[in-house]
Amino acid sequence: MFAILVAGRLVQTECTQVSETQFLFDVQDADSVNHVAVFLTGLQPFPDTHGGAVYFSWPDPSGAARWQLLGHISNNKPSAIFKLSSLKKSGEDIANPFGAAPAHHLAQIGISVEPLDQLAAQVPAGGAAVSTSDTFTEFANKTLESLFNYASSFASTATPSAGEATLPLSVLQNWYMTFRRRLEQNPLFWRT
Repeated sequence: MFAILVAGRLVQTECTQVSETQFLFDVQDADSVNHVAVFLTGLQPFPDTHGGAVYFSWPDPSGAARWQLLGHISNNKPSAIFKLSSLKKSGEDIANPFGAAPAHHLAQIGISVEPLDQLAAQVPAGGAAVSTSDTFTEFANKTLESLFNYASSFASTATPSAGEATLPLSVLQNWYMTFRRRLEQNPLFWRT
């Protein structure tokens, strides 16, 4: 029913069913893991009134597991990408004076099937960041600003030489403002 995808690794569909409503995925060598995608495989949907709370466990320096809520998935939101790097803080790194190999931590992703109204009331951990179209919107805005600034640097009041096409800076500025407005209204407008 569930799967996870860690960047640079194969999709992981094998999990341990802890109870009727709880499932665990082990993430080997999790020290270098920064993002994980959690999703429904499509083989079986949630019951209409339920979804899955997604949790992350990273061992603290004492070795005990520390569980943090990342967010949730549901039939209406069958996948989510979570940023984990800020959740793995384990204190200050100290160089190993004995030259032994560094520890490779085992992290876990847990999914708990719960009622949707209960999921809506839960608040994800402070460092958990769900990737959204806001990141894309920010990227698009920075790209547009860069293009506008670059093109503006060539602005000149001199008469163009023969055979050289010119573009009034106001045309680029109008396009930029229109594109930015449409992006704010619907970050995925460019797909249509």
